[in-house]
Amino acid sequence: MRRVLFLQHDHLSPPGPVAERFASRGYQVDERVVVTPENYYQPNQPFDFPDPQDYDVLVVMGAPWGAWDDETIGQWLLPELEWLRQADQQEVPVFGICFGGQLLARAHGGSVARAPRAEIGWTAIWSDEPDLVGPGPWFQWHYDRWQVPPGAREIARDSRASQAFVLRRNLAVQFHPELSPAGLKGWYGNDGWDLVVADDQDPEVLYQHTLAEAEAASDRAHRLVDAFLDKVARPE
Repeated sequence: MRRVLFLQHDHLSPPGPVAERFASRGYQVDERVVVTPENYYQPNQPFDFPDPQDYDVLVVMGAPWGAWDDETIGQWLLPELEWLRQADQQEVPVFGICFGGQLLARAHGGSVARAPRAEIGWTAIWSDEPDLVGPGPWFQWHYDRWQVPPGAREIARDSRASQAFVLRRNLAVQFHPELSPAGLKGWYGNDGWDLVVADDQDPEVLYQHTLAEAEAASDRAHRLVDAFLDKVARPE
């Protein structure tokens, strides 16, 4: 059986419909958490990354920290960048989501920095390849943005940030296709509610919007996984 690793950087970001689709495509789903719950407020702890070749696909998930913040999380961030380069050299496909996409940008010669404004909520994007990354709406929650690495093909964007690029067998997306109502509730329970308020939004309205969007969003996530596997990962 083919194996996919979901690398979760914290305990609050379940892979939701993205993992569901990998399972329905015949993949054994393995989940590992980099920063455990007890270390959430002291996240600069070492992590033992597995050999990329132990898996057929790597899915690198989001995080509440910055992909540029070596001081706060460098003990595992810097090894993870090298791990992603190793996966690329070994031709192991990588799907990077939000923070994971930013890591792909940085690992391969791009950069990541704070954006002028956060992007939180359901957002339509402009896609050059809608059969790979559709226009959404997709759920956004990020404070940083990447510069596309050399040789990559940017395929989607909005007025605030680059939203997707492809580099060899790597796909990076800035949004959260894995987000479900339950996932949003988990973020709310860990400072997320206050962060939405600080962004001049109503958290309850955003949650109700997420409930209304859930079925269609799950379908979009499934199509995105299919497109990644069929057009980017390109299994033999």
